[in-house]
Amino acid sequence: MSETHEFTASEIAAQLSSHIADKVVLLTGCSSGSLAASVARTISSHSPASLILAGRSRTALQETEKVILAGTPNVNVKLLILDLSNHTSIRKAAAEINSLSEKIDVLINSAGIMACAYEKTADGVERQFAVNHVGPFLLTNLVIDRLSRGGRVLNITSGAYIWGGVRYDDVNFEKEPYEKFQAYAQAKTANILFSQGIAERLSSRGIFSYSVTPGGVVPTNIGRYLTAEDIALIGSDPTIKIKDYDQGTATYVTAAFDPEVEAHNGSLLEFCKVRPIEDHCPWARGKDNVDKLWTLSEDLVGEKFSYV
Repeated sequence: MSETHEFTASEIAAQLSSHIADKVVLLTGCSSGSLAASVARTISSHSPASLILAGRSRTALQETEKVILAGTPNVNVKLLILDLSNHTSIRKAAAEINSLSEKIDVLINSAGIMACAYEKTADGVERQFAVNHVGPFLLTNLVIDRLSRGGRVLNITSGAYIWGGVRYDDVNFEKEPYEKFQAYAQAKTANILFSQGIAERLSSRGIFSYSVTPGGVVPTNIGRYLTAEDIALIGSDPTIKIKDYDQGTATYVTAAFDPEVEAHNGSLLEFCKVRPIEDHCPWARGKDNVDKLWTLSEDLVGEKFSYV
């Protein structure tokens, strides 16, 4: 697919409608106005078996559910309370998922935050790293046995990974002053490495994983912590193409349902196709980085996850 035409999620979903039908899809970060909510609305009209909408606020989830049911009244929607900054909440949500009789076909880890002020979670992890990576790492591993063979895990990343890698010896910015965009960059790099790690460890089970960069989508909730100066700086970057929701979620749909991407397990996708990791970003690839991140993440959640 060419970058000269900005594909939309609606177009891609129409092409992949038969692959969406009868699938069980779990999406995190499904508050109204989110990319996850937009994806859920798009695929709801293509006969999925069920949509499991996860998020911190039941009220916010109900708003998303209301919009979906207004367009497709017969779709099966379930709501799941999930706070990715809190390990207790994650474990409770995972237990609910594991109690379901149905298998999960697609898990979309879409919830995220960007450039917030410094804060550690109750579990002792810098907040951006906790919500954007550690929480999804724990959730995914806790529910991995509920994924169907051929199931897919999507980790939503960002082009911000080019700003820097994971600070393995100081992930919480305790040795150096906190820099909010470096913290965001390390979390987005972690999304990419985590997808590679899932592919390496679970491909023998028929599990696929991809990192997805949606591009600059305005307005979304992820920008709620940005100052006017931050927005002006980002807006001045000529490499950032501003997209609407339907454009920004097109690659979600490709990564979740397109059979052609199965040949590229563990890859980063952008513009509905595989995007190679830049040569000048060695921190976002390689078994050593993948394994270091996996071990660090296990340490942060206090549990080992090994697969044969």
